[in-house]
Amino acid sequence: MSERARAELALIAVTILWGASFVMVKSALDQVSNLFFLLMRFGIATITLLLVFRSRLLAKPELRAASLRGGLLAGLCLPVAYFFQTLGLRYTTPSKSAFITGLTTALVPFFAALVYRNVPHVSEVVGVVGATAGLALLTLPPGQFVLGFGDAITLCCTVAFALHILVLGRWSPVSNFELISTLQIGVTALLIAAALPFQPVFVTWSPSVITAVLLTGVLNTALAFSVMAWAQRHSSSTRVALIFAIEPVSAAVMSYFAEGERLSPRALLGAALILGGILLVELKPIGPVRHPQA
Repeated sequence: MSERARAELALIAVTILWGASFVMVKSALDQVSNLFFLLMRFGIATITLLLVFRSRLLAKPELRAASLRGGLLAGLCLPVAYFFQTLGLRYTTPSKSAFITGLTTALVPFFAALVYRNVPHVSEVVGVVGATAGLALLTLPPGQFVLGFGDAITLCCTVAFALHILVLGRWSPVSNFELISTLQIGVTALLIAAALPFQPVFVTWSPSVITAVLLTGVLNTALAFSVMAWAQRHSSSTRVALIFAIEPVSAAVMSYFAEGERLSPRALLGAALILGGILLVELKPIGPVRHPQA
C-alpha cells in the first residue's frame, strides 16, 4: 500500500470519528461550560502529544522555523473555530452543526484566491452558491430569513476552520509534523486558558462528561490533528478536502441512531445541496481543470 493510500485511509477514519462525536459532545455540553470543556480537551491532548512525541520534538534545523511558524498560526485558528462550534452546538442539532461546519471546505478556495490573488474557478463559484442555498434550506424556517442563533454561531467557525486548513496546507509539507501538531494544540490550550475568566465556569462530573473529555482529547484532538498534519504531506489538498466531506454524513448517521434525529425533506435537500456544493468545489467538473493532483 502506498504512503498516500495509508494517509487517506487514516484521514477517513479520523473524519468518521469527528462526525460521530457531535452527538457525544452535545450531550456533554449540557453539563459543562464550553470553554472549560475545550480547556480540558486541548489540555489532555497537549499532555498526550508531549508524552508521545517527547523524543521527536527537536526538528531538523531546516524544518524548525517552518514548524514553529505553522504551529503558531494553526494554534491561533483552532481556539476560535472550536469556541464557535461548541457554543453553536448548544443551540442546534448535531446534524445541522456538522453540515454547517462542512461548508469550511467550500470556503477554502475563496480564501486561497485572496491569499494567492487568483480568480476563483467557475466550479468553485457554482459550488458555493449551491452550498449557500443548501444552508438556507437546512437552517431557515419556511418563509423566514433569519438564521437560528445556534446555526449562526456555528457558521462563524467555518471561517477559522478554513484558515486552519490553509495554514496546514502551506506549512505541513515543509515541517516536522510532530512539532507542528504539538505546538498548534498547545497554543490552542493556552489561549483557551487565557479566555476562561471571561465565561462562567460550571461542570457536573458525570460519566458522559468524563468520557467526552477523554475521547475528544486523546482521539479527536491529539490523534486526529497529528494524522492531519502527517497526511497533508502525502496527499493533495483536494483529496483531503473531499475526505472531510464525510464528516457531516457520519454525524447525521450517528445522530439518527443515537437520538432518533430526523431531518425534514426540506432539510435533507439542503444537506444534499451542501454536499453537492462541496463536491463541485473540490472535483471542479465545470470549466478548465485546476487540480491535476486530484
